[in-house]
Amino acid sequence: MTVHQPLTETKHTNTGEKTPNIELAEDIRDNLGTRRIPPLRPSHFPDAGASVQTLTSSTRPAGSVDVLLVNPPTPDGAIWIRSQHRVGRRSRENMIWPQVSLAQLAALLAPEYTVEIIDANALRMGWEEFEKLLDEKRPKYYLTQVTAPTLRNDMYGVFLAKSLGAKTMAFGTHVTPMTLETMRPFPALDFVLRGEPEMTLRELIDAFEGKTPSNPKVAKMLAETSKPQSRRIGSQELVDAFPTTASDNPCAHILGLAWRNGEEIVINPDRPFIPNLDDLPIPLHERLPLDKQRMPMIKGPFTFIVTSRGCPAGCKYCIKHVSYQNSVRVRSAENIVEELEYLGRLGITNIHMYADLFTVNRDHVVSLCKLILERGLKIRWTCNSRVDYVDEEMLTLMGQAGCWLISWGIESANEMILKRARKGYKKEQAFKALKWAKAAGIKNWGYFIIGLPGETEETIQETMAYSKELPLDIALFHIAAPYPGTPFFYEVVENNWFRPGTKWEEVDMDQSTVLDYENLTAERLEYWQKRATREWSLRPGPIMTFLKGLNTWEGAKSAVNVGWQMLSFTRT
Repeated sequence: MTVHQPLTETKHTNTGEKTPNIELAEDIRDNLGTRRIPPLRPSHFPDAGASVQTLTSSTRPAGSVDVLLVNPPTPDGAIWIRSQHRVGRRSRENMIWPQVSLAQLAALLAPEYTVEIIDANALRMGWEEFEKLLDEKRPKYYLTQVTAPTLRNDMYGVFLAKSLGAKTMAFGTHVTPMTLETMRPFPALDFVLRGEPEMTLRELIDAFEGKTPSNPKVAKMLAETSKPQSRRIGSQELVDAFPTTASDNPCAHILGLAWRNGEEIVINPDRPFIPNLDDLPIPLHERLPLDKQRMPMIKGPFTFIVTSRGCPAGCKYCIKHVSYQNSVRVRSAENIVEELEYLGRLGITNIHMYADLFTVNRDHVVSLCKLILERGLKIRWTCNSRVDYVDEEMLTLMGQAGCWLISWGIESANEMILKRARKGYKKEQAFKALKWAKAAGIKNWGYFIIGLPGETEETIQETMAYSKELPLDIALFHIAAPYPGTPFFYEVVENNWFRPGTKWEEVDMDQSTVLDYENLTAERLEYWQKRATREWSLRPGPIMTFLKGLNTWEGAKSAVNVGWQMLSFTRT
């Protein structure tokens, strides 16, 4: 039996307070819970971060790289188109878009830095596999492409890279006009490379690493694009000024850069365009998954060659207003042929001449075609054009030099809609151009836009009838998309045409629309897009084009996938 001793009280002389004085029974004296509860103390939590900092950032495993250039996994596992030259969208035509912009950036950073490219879209890589690869590469610098409909998805990759200690960067046609609106809600993003990203990226990494380019042409481009631009306002000529804060920070002096100065987001003045595109090194195409890049109706791998930047036309909906704008820079025919020969050594003979407008300069196109013929290059190539930037002689020469398909921006049959959108060609020009191309042995791919300002259900039906009259081999019908920074975007904002609750992920010209006109709701625009696709596609000519796409296993899979999409439209 336990015997408890009597309870007495002890009086503290200094406070006068009484506390119980308990003589504990012998069998419970070892229970520390019987002791007096100590008084409340100030909180003081440990900070273990400094102790493990080297484990999460500076300790980099074998196989790690300085710079990782990324086209991240897609939001839904589907095939998406993303590029510094274009907007993002799901690829209804199942085209694996070559990431030549990343290959160009890699060429600018070599040989001073170790660089790798991950094209998760081409490799059909999901986020779990991508995260493992990111952990293996442990880059110092992580650069990703960002587009409006993939914004949150792309920022997830930034978050993963930041968690591994990388400095994170983004570029593209969404973050350029929406810089603050991207950096504020996504604090894992350290930098935005606004506009043309090449020289901003090179200067930024050189500033951190204390290096200079060994390629004299890269050094020349840095010098040419590192001086603030002057702008004329009225009779005054003003020079772009750098922000006055944190002038001792190297980031404060890099044109084209948005960066974080503590809690503040600083946007530096815009960087001038590269004056001479021939100074750019040939993109490192071999770093891309060439065997995964594909395009409908071709056998084997293909890639892009960027032949020019900029377009003088004023189409209000075009993203060129954000990327390369109205000033045109063309590469010399000799420079382009040098890249064609380089690709030939890699086994690539299927080429898309990638430009805002390939036929922007007649002399340039003619000289390129003649040089291809003189060198005897056995290539098959495609390009884009406007119907009012070609003539019969030029198209004939293009066909002789290996051009077999042209994608035409036709957009609408209604000339008032075209004029309002600043497209401004005449319908008879379209008929002439496409017939000339057919006669030259060139296939015609027509792009149409449903829902430009002024559209009605009657004008949509007019465009549908027009698309069937034109000598087209393929036609795609998109819904007008107000991408940030385009004149169309500002028109939509001004007129309150954005659908309430619009999210950036919904600004997708293929799958949905964010437009609500008084006379055409979003639902009606989507209905007419699908109906136009259905009526054009389910005819003998297009069906034969579809069947010809079954010429390879990859082509067959792609054609079946496209066909399934078309069938889904028939149920609408």
